[in-house]
Amino acid sequence: MINFMKVLIIGGTGTVGKAVIEELNGRHEIIVASRTGGDIQVDIENEASIVEMYKKLPKLDAVVVTTGGRGGHVAPLTEMSVEDYRVGLDSKLLGQVNVVLKGIEFMNEGGSFTLIGGASGAQDVVPQLSNFFMVNAALEGFVTAAATELPKSLRINAVCPTVITESMPAFGSYFRGFSSVPSREIAMAFSKSIEGVQTGQNYNLS
Repeated sequence: MINFMKVLIIGGTGTVGKAVIEELNGRHEIIVASRTGGDIQVDIENEASIVEMYKKLPKLDAVVVTTGGRGGHVAPLTEMSVEDYRVGLDSKLLGQVNVVLKGIEFMNEGGSFTLIGGASGAQDVVPQLSNFFMVNAALEGFVTAAATELPKSLRINAVCPTVITESMPAFGSYFRGFSSVPSREIAMAFSKSIEGVQTGQNYNLS
């Protein structure tokens, strides 16, 4: 029997977020946060915005991030600059890290964080996406390490799809030969993290 939970979904107005809501709806109370819509607004690149969001909410049982913010900068390696790499670092990586760090005190005992990663394996590198691969690998490392130190019996996992089926029109040209992952399947991995018992896991979907 799965206990009823208060679940915050950051990025709940996006493709993956909507799929996660559909998967969890009816079993839990869902609170949707996004930059411009949802039940509450938040900018994960802004620490003060994250803190203000948490202060307006009840104690939570699960925090889910289904948005990578601005994601990362797309360009050949020889055209990248340190500032270009900071796009992914500040948004997808540090934005999600801050959601965890600032959220700990607002979580109920035994709650969970589920973040969103992506392609990071060295054997499946995609040209022009070094920013994304760097950020995704760092995020996986954070999840693995943070799981050993979280207080209050909190858990943390990440769902790491390669390319989302619904995003193929925009990103398919970068992922020739890759199998896409439908948002419905991605949502099931989020459910596994939220409603399961595992921690420190990176669910790689391809």
